[in-house]
Amino acid sequence: MPIGRTLVSFACLFLAALLSHGALGIACAADSVLPRAVIRHHDLFVEIVPDQHTLIAKDRLTFDAPQQKSPIRFSLAPSLQVDRLTLIRASAEGQVSLLDVPFEIERGSSPDSVQQILIPSQSVAAGSVTLDVYYHGLINDPPRDPRHLRFVTPSETAGHIGAEGVYISSESAWYPDIPESLSTFDLLVAVPEGWTVVTQGKAGESRPCPAGLCRDDKMVMTDWVVTQPSEALTLVANTFVTALRDWKAKTGQKIRLSTYLFPEDAHLADEYLDATARYLDAYIPLLGPYPFDKFAVVENFFASGLGMPSFTLLGSGIIKRHYVQPYALGHEIVHSWIGNDVFNRAERGNWVEGLTTYLANYYWHELTGDRAQAQEQRRLMVQSYNLHVPPERDYPVAQFTQKLDEHDNAIGYQKSAMAFHLLRQEVGEEIFWRAIKSLMTRYHGKHAEWRDLERVFTEESRQDLRWFFSQWTEREGAPVLSFSEAIARPVAGPPYAFQLEAAIVQSNKPFRFPLQIRIRMEGGQEQMLTVPVHSPREAISVTLPARPITVELDPEFMAFRRIPRQSLAPVLNHYVTDRRRSVLTAFTDEPGHPSPFRDVVARIETQEQQKPVNERTAIVSLGQDGLLPQEGSVLILGGSESRSRIQSILANHCGDRTTLSDRGVTVMGTPYEGPGLALLVSCHRVDRPGSVVTVLYAASPQAVAKVARLLFFYGWNSYVLFKDGAVTARGEWPFATDRMEVRFDAGNPNR
Repeated sequence: MPIGRTLVSFACLFLAALLSHGALGIACAADSVLPRAVIRHHDLFVEIVPDQHTLIAKDRLTFDAPQQKSPIRFSLAPSLQVDRLTLIRASAEGQVSLLDVPFEIERGSSPDSVQQILIPSQSVAAGSVTLDVYYHGLINDPPRDPRHLRFVTPSETAGHIGAEGVYISSESAWYPDIPESLSTFDLLVAVPEGWTVVTQGKAGESRPCPAGLCRDDKMVMTDWVVTQPSEALTLVANTFVTALRDWKAKTGQKIRLSTYLFPEDAHLADEYLDATARYLDAYIPLLGPYPFDKFAVVENFFASGLGMPSFTLLGSGIIKRHYVQPYALGHEIVHSWIGNDVFNRAERGNWVEGLTTYLANYYWHELTGDRAQAQEQRRLMVQSYNLHVPPERDYPVAQFTQKLDEHDNAIGYQKSAMAFHLLRQEVGEEIFWRAIKSLMTRYHGKHAEWRDLERVFTEESRQDLRWFFSQWTEREGAPVLSFSEAIARPVAGPPYAFQLEAAIVQSNKPFRFPLQIRIRMEGGQEQMLTVPVHSPREAISVTLPARPITVELDPEFMAFRRIPRQSLAPVLNHYVTDRRRSVLTAFTDEPGHPSPFRDVVARIETQEQQKPVNERTAIVSLGQDGLLPQEGSVLILGGSESRSRIQSILANHCGDRTTLSDRGVTVMGTPYEGPGLALLVSCHRVDRPGSVVTVLYAASPQAVAKVARLLFFYGWNSYVLFKDGAVTARGEWPFATDRMEVRFDAGNPNR
């Protein structure tokens, strides 16, 4: 995700939550009417002392001051102390004078609230103003595990300076700023010897810090110049090994590629440089010239996947796992255009993540010709929404601002991405891609909102798309579809044919979209139809060359719709998203040696500490009778000592899809043997529609030790088989599709 501004107008957020879709055009209009100062340039000197968690800084601000009576406000982290403000004035004769400026500090309602530096309006004249701000203090928010039940996610921090690394971003508020300023930067950073600074823009050579400038004579300085206006500046530093490659895209554009990796991972540099070049060559033709002179892959000391102008910050665990996939490195490279060159005001609707997800996580598979994986990505987007967004917690895509949990992710990333897929189907290939490139060109270095996207696509397509954006971005929910009937009758011949009459029903307020229908016929033939749907009931009539057997709704997930939980392929995330959950322990701890299963229990308990007691997962022992709790989904943890009880439960809910024996496990008829086996399997709970039974079974304690830590990483699989901690097989049970058998009416073919 791109790192930009997170300081938003709470009045705007409040209005956005209350107003209907019509408010999008007027929300926060007052902000654009009232005059406000805008920072044009920062000339920063920053000395960073990692082992003391401190920075000492001077920021020479050049800003435009409006003619106003209210104070000028700058934001700054509450842990930083302002020492002095000095106004720089130049006379007509070229003489420079320094004038101390009075200021007040306005604290927020909580200790973590960003403070405001208030300068009386009479202290500065309207027009261009140069001001020196001297300040220092701590930035020490050690990264924390996320608050939701998924174990492989970015850590949470507002910024940290420490011996393990430096990460300060817009969330850190580490330099004085004014919301919605697009600024250039000259940056001079001093860090200890052996450390390397990385930020956006172009770097100069590192050199020793002159005597008297830094408080420690063993500091090194690096200049960075950011000539392209940006909404925020992120700075990282660590003991990196640097690799550089001067590279030319197929279009002829020259870009410097680089990696900044920890010494133990420096051997991975070429892999990341090659992947970066591959993505840039793919996306430059789609999005236009790459907006920067460089792109760098930077290793982070905590779990992250962050995109900044001209570089990405990937956690060390991600780097080590070769995360060059489109949803990882590719996603952050696409953010170079979308979010870091064309900006959005997230508080007015964050469209950036949806479009980036569509282009990187999804469209990459179309680009590379992998149709099966492209369909799988569409399935996952639809399934994520259906599992993580119950109807009572739904909200419109245009109200998405940032991802706090998987519920927000399903709306702001997944549903939004599918909205772009439907828009592409609506306007056609050529117009869609022309509009995307036009968006990048028109809003290069500017802010764009949903209404701006609507304007661009409307102009390029020469269609009125108000209905589309109203339906898919300003309205919550998704269509709920079913067949009400499907009848086939013979048609006189020869050649003999059949007439299929079917009806599709929308059970909620109707949506307008193209819907695929697959018709299977005798003899193995099939035919795909695309039906324009826009009313509560759509009648279909089609002549077929063979007798139809079944009709199926949206078999390739080209649409976006509500599907009952019990109709989705059962996966671990069914358990995670169920309102009622239980963990049934079927393992024993050896004296002094807790079972590895205990790690799963401990992680769940830790992540649910903030929840009310009545909302926490129930953790109980699996009884000898093998009975399950009356309600909700269950996660059963156990090994060979409980095999018979677990097998009995699997037989009741999974049938013969998977079985346990004293020699190993069998999945979909394929046997696997050995003491290193572990199986994660989910099946629909036959007595509680919408809930699942999930089992993590291990043939030995050693077999589950490596699996337990990453269990919830496999949330979208119905089954995963591990051998000695490595994945041997995985997959999903057949999807309970919306399929209806066609009723045959022999009748009179001549009537």
